[in-house]
Amino acid sequence: MAELQEVQITEEKPLLPGQTPEAAKTHSVETPYGSVTFTVYGTPKPKRPAILTYHDVGLNYKSCFQPLFQFGDMQEIIQNFVRVHVDAPGMEEGAPVFPLGYQYPSLDQLADMIPCILQYLNFSTVIGVGVGAGAYILSRYALNHPDTVEGLVLINIDPNAKGWMDWAAHKLTGLTSSVSEMILGHLFSQEELSRNSELIQKYRNIITHAPNLENIELYWNSYNNRRDLNFERGGDITLKCPVMLVVGDQAPHEDAVTSFLKMADSGGQPQLTQPGKLTEAFKYFLQGMGYMASSCMTRLSRSRTASLTSAASIDGNRSRSRTLSQSSESGTLPSGPPGHTMEVSC
Repeated sequence: MAELQEVQITEEKPLLPGQTPEAAKTHSVETPYGSVTFTVYGTPKPKRPAILTYHDVGLNYKSCFQPLFQFGDMQEIIQNFVRVHVDAPGMEEGAPVFPLGYQYPSLDQLADMIPCILQYLNFSTVIGVGVGAGAYILSRYALNHPDTVEGLVLINIDPNAKGWMDWAAHKLTGLTSSVSEMILGHLFSQEELSRNSELIQKYRNIITHAPNLENIELYWNSYNNRRDLNFERGGDITLKCPVMLVVGDQAPHEDAVTSFLKMADSGGQPQLTQPGKLTEAFKYFLQGMGYMASSCMTRLSRSRTASLTSAASIDGNRSRSRTLSQSSESGTLPSGPPGHTMEVSC
């Protein structure tokens, strides 16, 4: 597998006192389905997996994950894990527009690119963090390569293929809305869009004026042509690793995952609007997997003044912590056998 590109860059983020810029390298490698670009931060840690992220439609790794990984309390996590941010083909910064007639990879084929990344980096296992289309891609990869995935954090995943009614609604919307507006409707709820907050204005500008909008439309079409993952909780088709499922309380696809987890006050993109809550849940998730057992409490935990109570049992019943906060709850599942799902409301 030939390396096509390697560029030394520095992550653009405000530094905390005493911090130094985090070096990163961007690589591109060839796969059976074309070239894929990914950015690596940090150095591999002995006996620890890499954190591998995959972004949603309309975004790249920076616009999807920077608010989360730049959050102060997240620094303890990223100091303990090397992380790999994957950009879907044509979504990386400065990507040229694909020629007319280019056949964009399906989501299944995008998942099949990941082994080439891990082979190139000589990484044996990962903890995946995906949003929307990226969450689907990482789930498909985990189903095909369960031995290489130690855990998954899936945000706003819709594991179902579009039905006939969905297709009809999508086609009708396409007659009256631009591609950028349809993608915004995928990322955010109608209530969020109608409020037109500073966050919405920022991402509307990012998508509407994206120089690679034609490429984004190809990724969007692949997402809308996804196959059903056919998940069966406790059935034959299931993820074999621990999973944390997250959905914003106003996410457009809340119905697809609301039986697992809902994060309050987070809108359609929890990693953008509530990085503190998500960081805390992620830290608990890693601790449940046996990593960072001596981790410090997050800033969010330290700020809580109500005493916490919890209940847990040896047979793996749900552990729940509650506070007097009107706007949030957080909880974890105790560690269990491979394949258990962490169910948290925040």
